[in-house]
Amino acid sequence: MDYSHLIKRIVLPAGFAAPDKLMFDDIVATALSREHLREDVAGINASLDLISSTRGGGWPTEPVTEDGNFIDLVWHECEFRDGYSFSYAVHSGQEYLGCCYFYPLGRRTPLSDELLACDVDVSWWVTPSAYQRGYYEKLFRALRHWGTEDFPFSALHFSNRLIPT
Repeated sequence: MDYSHLIKRIVLPAGFAAPDKLMFDDIVATALSREHLREDVAGINASLDLISSTRGGGWPTEPVTEDGNFIDLVWHECEFRDGYSFSYAVHSGQEYLGCCYFYPLGRRTPLSDELLACDVDVSWWVTPSAYQRGYYEKLFRALRHWGTEDFPFSALHFSNRLIPT
């Protein structure tokens, strides 16, 4: 069967609320919101080539503006509130490192028989400075932990172009 145009929603147990805050070593992820606007715009625009080579996908295609990114951030807030997807701004101390995402399967990667066995599609990006200091790999480890310890998922699909070994 061809599932490529379908989306497999994230299924959470009744009464489960996605965490607003996730922690792993010195990494803190908080639900992505319009409060992150300025640092998110700066982080994305400093990371265009790195996002393309590590996360992949069709976004971003060009530098983002505050007006355009504000709309995206409000969209992420609504999806989080509605339980459709869960996006987080990632920090270490006061430093903005990037973002991570728990998306329904089929949103970033076409749904297939193989992906049907997974619970969620996980992706992330970090700024060039964070990448140079090893946070790309560290955030990958954090996401594996959060996905199975803070969320009730058992089968994670990592859709980034570059997956640490």
